[in-house]
Amino acid sequence: MTGAVTARPKLLVTTSTFPRWAGDTEPGFVQYLSLELAKIYDVVVLAPHCAGAARQEVLARDGLQVDVRRYRYGIDAFETLAYGGGMLARARSRPLRLLLLPFFLAAQFLAIRRLQKESDFDAIHAHWIIPQGIVAALLSRLSRRFPPLLVTSHGGDLYALRGRFLEAVKHWVLRRADAVSVVSRAMRDECVRLGVVPERIVVQSMGVDLDTTFTPGDPEAVRDGLVFVGRLVDKKGLTHLVAAMSILARRFPDLYLRIVGDGPLRETLIGQARNSGVLDKMTFVGSVPNTDVPQYLRAAKIAVMPSVVAPSGDQEGLGLVAVEAQGCGCAVVASDLPAVRDTILDGRTGLMAKPADGADLAEKIAKLLDDDTLRQTLAAAGRRHAIENFNWRAVGASYAGIIAGMIGASRAR
Repeated sequence: MTGAVTARPKLLVTTSTFPRWAGDTEPGFVQYLSLELAKIYDVVVLAPHCAGAARQEVLARDGLQVDVRRYRYGIDAFETLAYGGGMLARARSRPLRLLLLPFFLAAQFLAIRRLQKESDFDAIHAHWIIPQGIVAALLSRLSRRFPPLLVTSHGGDLYALRGRFLEAVKHWVLRRADAVSVVSRAMRDECVRLGVVPERIVVQSMGVDLDTTFTPGDPEAVRDGLVFVGRLVDKKGLTHLVAAMSILARRFPDLYLRIVGDGPLRETLIGQARNSGVLDKMTFVGSVPNTDVPQYLRAAKIAVMPSVVAPSGDQEGLGLVAVEAQGCGCAVVASDLPAVRDTILDGRTGLMAKPADGADLAEKIAKLLDDDTLRQTLAAAGRRHAIENFNWRAVGASYAGIIAGMIGASRAR
């Protein structure tokens, strides 16, 4: 007699950052994690709509699939709150966009409620405390029967949203969640400051595809110069990298820097580089599809991550760009910030520089430019460290375990 087939548990993932189409420049970590979770769960991803994106589609990879739904919160011309650097950066660049927030929250609220009635999810995974965590926590408060909730913070939502009211909102959301995860150990301390019991916080980073995407490539290929990958915003510390280039150019006249990414500080940085006499030694590549990022990391001798704590308090939640560089066999020089210490072991898998100190950053870069053996040793150790700690297979299994434990605890109550 054939045994009964056990239904797979159903998981709803809510996010405000997700690739909108093939070749998009939006970060893909929620997509990668969702596909890993699809090994165990029937996954539906709910994300905001924008012009040019499909309202519904199915993503498939290696026999796995994820159902993607996108909710409307206005006409095409008004759906501008998400994407393009994230909601926080978008609102800061144009404060009037905050007028869209009530429509955004209401549309997400209705979409989750509709999907829950349709699919009866076993769990919800909300990425970012604000806004996804708020909506899910509110629904859990208003619904007598609501699935257990995992809230994951990625950094900006935890660090940058300051003030008594926003601190109270974050505290309320994290208290309502059945489980809380953060992507670095430094973020756990911030959650504890907000009143979350340490035992309820799981530290688990996002991952990187180190098997097929972020790989070293041809070992005989010649590497040259420096590379930065990321948004051109305050917390990335690029003004200090330009300052370091003005120091390094006197000693290494052929040194070149490629800046891959875009953002509101682009023109400011170009002006600084011009005034410092190093604009001819830099290329502002602009945003590129995620699939093109590895070629820039494979071409460089050193990837530089000069992050700082921004005036708003925003800072790196982890800094996966360092892991991507390590995966591509590129040596890394990064700022010595608490969260970044989870990805770079100073002197063992990369070098750390004092934050907001262009001279020290230049000194650390010069150390690797002067010593190819040290640079190659750190690069090789960095890739090993990345594979052991940040490969998607292990990260996906960890999150699957967190969600399974949360579901089990809920059913036992």
